[in-house]
Amino acid sequence: MHPFCGLSVTMVSGMSWFKRENGKYEAAATAENASDAGERTVRTEGLWIKCQGCRAVIFKADLETNLNVCPKCQHHFKIGARQRIETLLEPGFTLVDTGLCSTDPLNFSDVKPYKQRLSKAREATGLNDAILNAVGRLGHHDVVVSAMEYGFIGGSMGAVVGETIARAVDRARLERKPLIVVAASGGARMMEGVVSLMQMAKISTALAQLDDARVPYICVLTDPTTGGVTASFAMLGDLNIAEPGALIGFAGPRVIEQTIRQKLPDGFQKAEFLLEKGFLDAVVHRRDLKAYMIRALDFLKV
Repeated sequence: MHPFCGLSVTMVSGMSWFKRENGKYEAAATAENASDAGERTVRTEGLWIKCQGCRAVIFKADLETNLNVCPKCQHHFKIGARQRIETLLEPGFTLVDTGLCSTDPLNFSDVKPYKQRLSKAREATGLNDAILNAVGRLGHHDVVVSAMEYGFIGGSMGAVVGETIARAVDRARLERKPLIVVAASGGARMMEGVVSLMQMAKISTALAQLDDARVPYICVLTDPTTGGVTASFAMLGDLNIAEPGALIGFAGPRVIEQTIRQKLPDGFQKAEFLLEKGFLDAVVHRRDLKAYMIRALDFLKV
């Protein structure tokens, strides 16, 4: 058909058909090609993930098999509280202290209301707040584990997180079971104001009682552990362990540089740097973490 007729024009180019409408050419896949493209999208979407460390594209199943650690550069991806507990404890553990829910004591609203943030976070994570407590066995040791969920408003510590961890501490003291806390947090939850800051003293006081009872406490610091969490219970363990490359600190590097007006060293606030300066006892790869803590408890448990 002549291209300058008033009717639509079709032409073949490679495997696609083109239609000219209103002076523009638009590609139109055949039904067969469209079906193939749709199938390819369904088959591949969500199956690959890009490493934040080396930028390599990793098959997601391979990453999960490797405990969510990049097989090429060993970058440790964030994992959720439930997965963390499943990684550490033997099958048959029990989740406890799950009934607490945050309220909105200040009727807080910034870009969106705090209540809306809570609702969205609960829907996304399936948790009531940024913490999970469990009782089970780590190897041959009966332990209490409290794992933070970074996916819940950045793992921020509000009243529920503070109360849940305090209950884990009390349970460990009363039942004389070693306590393991896995920290992953941006710090205190600003939406709860001074209520969130009170949790620092609350948990620290409970840990002092645990220490008096001579019950071991191990804290595992993961990426990131910052703010009021670092300034309280995350650095009070009998043994403070971090995962490789974890960001650990109180204030951010930019704030510190602006305050002291000095350039910070390379790797400042990374786990390896803190280990070198004596703030940590060990930096342990995720695949070795369970075995390391079992050996540590063999020495620490009374």
